[in-house]
Amino acid sequence: MTRLADAHILITGGSQGIGLALARQCQSRGARVSLIARDSSRLIKVAAQLNAENSEKSVITQSADVTDSAALARAVKQLVDQNGPVDVLVANAGAAQPGHIESLPIDSFSEQMQLNYLGTIYAVRAVLPSMISRKQGHLMLVSSDAGLVGVYGYSAYSPTKFAVKGLAETLRSEMRPHSIKVSCVFPPDTDTPGLAAEALTKPAATALISGAIRVRSADEVARAMVKGIERNRLWVTADLGGAALVRLSGLLGPYVRWSMDRHVRKAEREAR
Repeated sequence: MTRLADAHILITGGSQGIGLALARQCQSRGARVSLIARDSSRLIKVAAQLNAENSEKSVITQSADVTDSAALARAVKQLVDQNGPVDVLVANAGAAQPGHIESLPIDSFSEQMQLNYLGTIYAVRAVLPSMISRKQGHLMLVSSDAGLVGVYGYSAYSPTKFAVKGLAETLRSEMRPHSIKVSCVFPPDTDTPGLAAEALTKPAATALISGAIRVRSADEVARAMVKGIERNRLWVTADLGGAALVRLSGLLGPYVRWSMDRHVRKAEREAR
């Protein structure tokens, strides 16, 4: 079991949404929390807010773009210099731009792969040498329910999250000799600024599919992540639907695809 008390938890994409909710919960459990995000002004406000709520363990921050491996490595080093070696990495930074494959800007595909998948790899590589030398640590990678089943309208996003799941499975085997734990999180639709931004470009059928799913709060997902870290779970889900997909994706896949097709046909009829 991984103890959060006095552990150094480093969270990428920590200035809002799930990352911020997780930071708050880890801080309340006595962890030393470090946050990385691109927006330095937002990070300063978030750190001030968290430290005003809980003065016992100060949250520290560094601004970096996870798609820049060198800048990310420098940010991690600065945080390690202040907070000590990283005990738990949560590679949470990511974004989605929904749209049909033929209409999305071609750069969107490479940008989402760079952020969601390669950004995760860069974060892992920045903390891994220390974890291997100490023979301890926990890597938590954030995928998505859309990394378990391909979702209509997410042709650029879903493959990046399938890749994160595949990376987690591979790391689980590679890290075992080093006593490093690996978890992969599959958040459902979650009430965050990112989800609100996605709504601006969602195809009608995708909006119908999303409307049939209960949106979870960032706090709900963060609680599941904390439990996943503490209990060293490989697969971490925030609801029964996600848990079923993880365990039965091969069996449930045809039903999920049938359900999505039904929503697509409905959207097409309404568009006529």
